[in-house]
Amino acid sequence: MGAVRVINDDRHFNGELANAGQKLVVVDFTASWCGPCQRIAPIFEQLSLKYPKAVFLKVDVDKCADTASMQDVSAMPTFIFYRRRARLGHCQGADPVGLESKIQQFYGSGDADDADDSIADSLPGHMDLTSFIMKQQCECLNESDYHTFTQCLNSDSGYLQSDEDEQLIMSIAFSQPVKVHSLKIKAPTENGPKNIKLFINQPRTIDFEMANSNTSVQDLTLSTKDLEEGNPVPLRYVKFQNVQNLQIFVIDNQNGSETTRIDQLVIIGSPISTTNMGEFKRVSGKKGESH
Repeated sequence: MGAVRVINDDRHFNGELANAGQKLVVVDFTASWCGPCQRIAPIFEQLSLKYPKAVFLKVDVDKCADTASMQDVSAMPTFIFYRRRARLGHCQGADPVGLESKIQQFYGSGDADDADDSIADSLPGHMDLTSFIMKQQCECLNESDYHTFTQCLNSDSGYLQSDEDEQLIMSIAFSQPVKVHSLKIKAPTENGPKNIKLFINQPRTIDFEMANSNTSVQDLTLSTKDLEEGNPVPLRYVKFQNVQNLQIFVIDNQNGSETTRIDQLVIIGSPISTTNMGEFKRVSGKKGESH
């Protein structure tokens, strides 16, 4: 038997989503009369065992009509992904490969739970936004061919290093608008970044000439202690309330080395368009009012 939890009513769904905390929640919106739903059900069970740190829920749209309506489910099967009640994305149809690739996209690294918990404890209301980063839409100028930007998003998979000189421009796209509270950068004290400029919501990746001349949203100077301990460096939060993309321009590093290295980059904040759980407290029978 897999680890899939069957949802019996709308209140039950609300409770499971709340109790999941930092974990990824994968919800299968299904129906007993839907042939493709029955075909993918055993695969959904297998995936629940393969990805034990995620919560897998099965929602019958006929038993939970209010929930299905509020989540805009119009075809079955629909799979929707959440973390901390925020909707990360969805996929439709009985496509095992597409479903698993979405799970992998949002699942995160094996140690993400520990990192998320420490962030939640030290910065209540905020979280590691790595699962909201669309890696395929990110770009990094002057990255090494062997030490690329995506490696610094996961503490287990290497590091980012600049190529021809010490400067880097990281363009980071999010799957939905977020509020950015702080940056956590772990790097060697000798060639970790020192002075950086931050830009948001640029129509495309800025080049080095623009990055040098354009007015940034905020400038930061990182200390060796910031890099060594990987402490969150707070931003001017009021300036980062609706961020669809973040561009980080690394101007130089701590000791003037030829290349800059970043072992881990964590962007801390919160998603804007979270699921409004207040809707679930409504009297049953008033569905459709939330839109």
